[in-house]
Amino acid sequence: MKLAITLQRLRALKFAAEKIVSLTAYDATFARVLSEQGVEIILVGDSLGMVLQGATNTLAVTMDDMVYHTRLVAAGTTGPLILSDMPFMSYATPEQALANAARLIGEGGAHMVKLEGGSWLLDTVRKMAERGIPVCGHLGLTPQWVNKFGGHRVQGREPDAAERIYADAHALEQAGAELLVLECVPSALARRITTSLSMPVIGIGAGPDCDGQVLVLHDVIGVSTRKPRMAKNFLQQGGSIEAAVAAFVAAVKTGKFPEPAHGSDH
Repeated sequence: MKLAITLQRLRALKFAAEKIVSLTAYDATFARVLSEQGVEIILVGDSLGMVLQGATNTLAVTMDDMVYHTRLVAAGTTGPLILSDMPFMSYATPEQALANAARLIGEGGAHMVKLEGGSWLLDTVRKMAERGIPVCGHLGLTPQWVNKFGGHRVQGREPDAAERIYADAHALEQAGAELLVLECVPSALARRITTSLSMPVIGIGAGPDCDGQVLVLHDVIGVSTRKPRMAKNFLQQGGSIEAAVAAFVAAVKTGKFPEPAHGSDH
């Protein structure tokens, strides 16, 4: 029987300089495949709005959607930590965040919830941490802010923006966050943040120096209609879905993924 992946285990991997592997899943079948191939964090992402529901962004995903898909993933997961996204406007106030996080954990079976944003979230993160709700932050390109950003754009290129992201990362950790996702930021900024935090940092389009990497499963198996720069089709070399996932796990663990072409430095 595989050992369950806990937050303590993830921190141990960070301090042992062993890369952490994460992929999205939205149902029991794929959760089982990811579990069997050694993925350590299964992210039930609000990306389901794009890859399952066919939308152009994540904004229409509801709490009911997230609870439903988290419950499906929990039914097929054996070992990995289940991280579930809190969808757009489900954590606008601390009270709303607590109630909705309780649904994802209690009804859905998530082990941890993820919120997008920086300093404005600190009170919410504190309250959640005080009540035993593990929190993952998400900085850089935060997809729920797509209308504010004017599209899916790299964040943190300008010095002032980079300093804000760096400060927000430290503030989130101090408030009680125990994991951080950095999306589409320059690799030098990601390296600086990763090496200065105690909590593990998972990158996507953020260079090779984060403590781990996450991708959308549909990108890894080459069936996404969008072809984001940070993604790579591992099915081309794997021959089966199981082999593609295993190849992604091996590439992250050995430092062969991401390559410079998958980053945000150009």
